[in-house]
Amino acid sequence: MTEQHTPREGSGDAPRRSGAPPTRTEHPGTPEPSPGRWRAEHSSPSSSPDGKRPASSDSARPSSPDGHRPQPSGPERSAGPGAGRSGARHHAPADVPSHEAVPDGADPQTDRLRYLDVATRRIARGMDLDETLRELRRAAVPSFADAIFVHLHDPLPVGQEKSAAPVVLQLHSVDRAPETSGTGRPAPSPPAVHPLHTNVAERVHVTVTGRLAELLLAGRPAFGDAPGIGAAVAELLGPVTGEPGTLPPGRRLIIAPLHGRHHVMGTVVLLRRPEHPAFTADDLLVASQLATHTAIGVQKAVMYRHEAAVADTLQRTMLPSSLPEPTGVRLASRYLPASRTAQVGGDWYDAIPVTGNRIALVVGDVMGHSMTSAAIMGQLRTTVQTLAGLDLPPDEVLHHLDEQARRLGSDHIATCLYAIYDPISHRLLMANAGHPPPVLLHPDGRTEILRVPPGPPIGVGDVLFESVELPAPTGATLLLYTDGLVETRDTDVGTGVEALRRRLETAVDGRPTLSLELLCDQVLGNLGPAARDDDIALLAARFEGFPPDSVAYWFLDPRPRTAGQARRLARRVLHRWGLESLLDTTELMVSEVVTNAVRFASRPISLRLLRTDVLRCEVTDDSPEVPRMRHAAPADEGGRGLFLVSQLARRWGATRLSTGKVVWFEQPTPRNQRPTPRDQRPTPRD
Repeated sequence: MTEQHTPREGSGDAPRRSGAPPTRTEHPGTPEPSPGRWRAEHSSPSSSPDGKRPASSDSARPSSPDGHRPQPSGPERSAGPGAGRSGARHHAPADVPSHEAVPDGADPQTDRLRYLDVATRRIARGMDLDETLRELRRAAVPSFADAIFVHLHDPLPVGQEKSAAPVVLQLHSVDRAPETSGTGRPAPSPPAVHPLHTNVAERVHVTVTGRLAELLLAGRPAFGDAPGIGAAVAELLGPVTGEPGTLPPGRRLIIAPLHGRHHVMGTVVLLRRPEHPAFTADDLLVASQLATHTAIGVQKAVMYRHEAAVADTLQRTMLPSSLPEPTGVRLASRYLPASRTAQVGGDWYDAIPVTGNRIALVVGDVMGHSMTSAAIMGQLRTTVQTLAGLDLPPDEVLHHLDEQARRLGSDHIATCLYAIYDPISHRLLMANAGHPPPVLLHPDGRTEILRVPPGPPIGVGDVLFESVELPAPTGATLLLYTDGLVETRDTDVGTGVEALRRRLETAVDGRPTLSLELLCDQVLGNLGPAARDDDIALLAARFEGFPPDSVAYWFLDPRPRTAGQARRLARRVLHRWGLESLLDTTELMVSEVVTNAVRFASRPISLRLLRTDVLRCEVTDDSPEVPRMRHAAPADEGGRGLFLVSQLARRWGATRLSTGKVVWFEQPTPRNQRPTPRDQRPTPRD
């Protein structure tokens, strides 16, 4: 978007477009001294031969109440090459006291260095593109030039990549000093178009063989009277600049390329009106310094923006694109980036289905806001998913996660809360590694902060974590979150958690069945952009439990006749559920899986059937040896069991547990034999 600052007629204020940075007049403060005009504006032609200033000089005048000297008038105003320019514009910069900035008899070279010191420090303070160019405009206009035009490469190059596309320059910023009359007041606009108010080309397609391309490649600033520079100016500012009188003649124009470390970033054009002193060779050096620091600032802003975008994309792709929809629990989530950072951090959440129709609920936070934090977050999340597949208890998951974090580096610290919800037993098993405690919303609208033993953060090493088992009532909602939701600069975690609990009660307001999506919006609704100092990850889980009439569970001794017993039990349950169409295939697969378990088990095995939109069968034993499907030879008597399961089942698998293994398979159930929908299911007792 082009930012243009043009003066209002009859005033010293410059109107600006919506969203553009404020002009100098909107930010009180004294401008920098003009490096090219100190000699003219701080000396008098009536000085005595011995160099002493007469009593009528500025040094003898009393200061006005605001600390500035009165404006010179008469011969003093017209003296020197700075005639017509108000001396009030050349006070010391805000960073330097006025009585030190331009002392009487100061050397112009010293004043020029003072100006460059203040100007370059201001430009270097900019953290984004708009701020960097805004500080350039404030430093240049009106202290150094009457107008400035900044064109930037479109798109701005990133890194060391080389582009074969034609160079296109986009007009980004324009600033002009207001005209003043002889009385120091803004002068009315002349009937004709003023030379510095000509229409400037918005987009410039640089001709490869043109003078502008040569100037950009050379990387050195040039005066307006340099050989062939008129063609470059006309190419940059538009054809109208070629007409007589449209631009100040001679050395009242400087065009300076913005050269980054590897690329041309754009150009800066500086102009002075004909009634003001022309640029000098020293001014060309000043323009070169301004352009160099601006190019560095622009390149820094581009790289900062690029890194933030890459890190933000990295983090968002590492977060779940969607949440699973397991039977017995409903899920909703939110992720809000921090407004005061590069919009990236190490916060994450996850919901991972595990064996037995259970689900692991995870939320974590890697310390820091950078691409490194996002990358570490992605590695830890992948580790958690792998550990969840092993069906380890929460404390062991956090222990192995801590080991992985230490392998990634000793300076990577994270917090994590890991919970497993079992919809059949209606229980929660969770462990905490330095994370804020979860909040449980009961079905009656009452809220509770769950007291989970807070272990040390992940990455500390040589620590113990503790798992606790808690009831998970049907209809209750569990809220897992990161510290950005409860902690700010003015609020500690304890106070923030209590405020969250009260906010949750207010959001429900006697409506415990409020949808999860609306509940998440209510919890985050009072957090405006200015209120967030950190990322926020939020995971909400509403426990619905498993219908008791859709579960069948047995323990069987590992004996030779156990397979036949398992077939009879499965047949009986399928008749009760009206799944006669699945009898033959289910009996065959149950027989094969149970036979394999009896072969290796030393303790009773378990057989469980679950009916949802699929019929799921699980056989668990205490042997850690996970069976693998193989192709049996024609003469082999065994080795075909899992091959039959893989052919008949829609899905199957085998998972190693901390106490053995589980082998499972699934078959789709007929639509008319599926359990009652979630919202109509009978509520089982806890």
